[in-house]
Amino acid sequence: MPILPVTRWISWRDVLVAAVVSVSYLALSALLIGFKTDQLFLVLIFDTLYLASRITRKFILGFSVFIVFWILYDYMKAFPNYVYNAVHIQDLYEVERGIFGIAQDGKLVTPNEYFQVHSAAWVDVLTGFFYLCWIPVPLGFAAYMFFKDRSRFLQFLLTFLLVNLLGFVVYYLYPAAPPWYVALHGFDFIAGTPGNTAGLIRFDQFFGVTIFQSLYQKGSNVFAAMPSLHSAYPLVVWYTAWKARLRWGTVAFGIITVGIWFAAVYTSHHYILDVLAGIITAAAGITLFGFLMKNQTGFRRFVEQYTQLIS
Repeated sequence: MPILPVTRWISWRDVLVAAVVSVSYLALSALLIGFKTDQLFLVLIFDTLYLASRITRKFILGFSVFIVFWILYDYMKAFPNYVYNAVHIQDLYEVERGIFGIAQDGKLVTPNEYFQVHSAAWVDVLTGFFYLCWIPVPLGFAAYMFFKDRSRFLQFLLTFLLVNLLGFVVYYLYPAAPPWYVALHGFDFIAGTPGNTAGLIRFDQFFGVTIFQSLYQKGSNVFAAMPSLHSAYPLVVWYTAWKARLRWGTVAFGIITVGIWFAAVYTSHHYILDVLAGIITAAAGITLFGFLMKNQTGFRRFVEQYTQLIS
């Protein structure tokens, strides 16, 4: 196989593989959800790291698990869950209020409605920072584990992917509206409703930025509140840090996890029931990964070979 003169670790086959993967992804994306500049950015990151060096190739091959998650999440736009099952709006609201309702002005309201009236600037800022952690923390932790323990790094990523897949299944079986939807639209179903920053707008306004406004403009589906994967992700990080006996990580990620749970409710993005469902989903994903590793030889062999590939 001829070798490119500029670097010893790149062959024409490697360039061809990167090109085929990139073009296939862009073509499928354009077909399903239309072309977006974000797709080019993702391709640029993948191709650069895949071809830059041996270590960056191993890094991006490991992080491809994250990329698969992102692509699947993005493609959900082509298959809205509310097409397949009725969206739960009023029934979920009533159950939340019935179990966790708070008395206010002589009537029972949900915790979300209570916090809408009883918000504070310092809490807006704190919960905003917590909510910003939901993706950077798993990504940063994965990067740390890549250099510390490749085997545990891959186990973390595959568990993360399993948790997402379980969450996606529930999204389609049980489409659910978030609390802010009820506040804005009542109990009427409106297909194609755009994402909304809800209580996080106060964070943007406090700092004069559009961080959350930009993020929620790119949401795949607002009727995917149950389970709260925002609540599941940090729990998977915490569990992995605990298993790896990272004392600093166990404490720090524990605080972040609880902070995100509170922020999800405080900002009206999730009911407490959504958060509990997210916790259950994380636990189910962790348990499922352990079961597969213990009882499924094919899965265990796949994980071992994948670990060798990135080691």
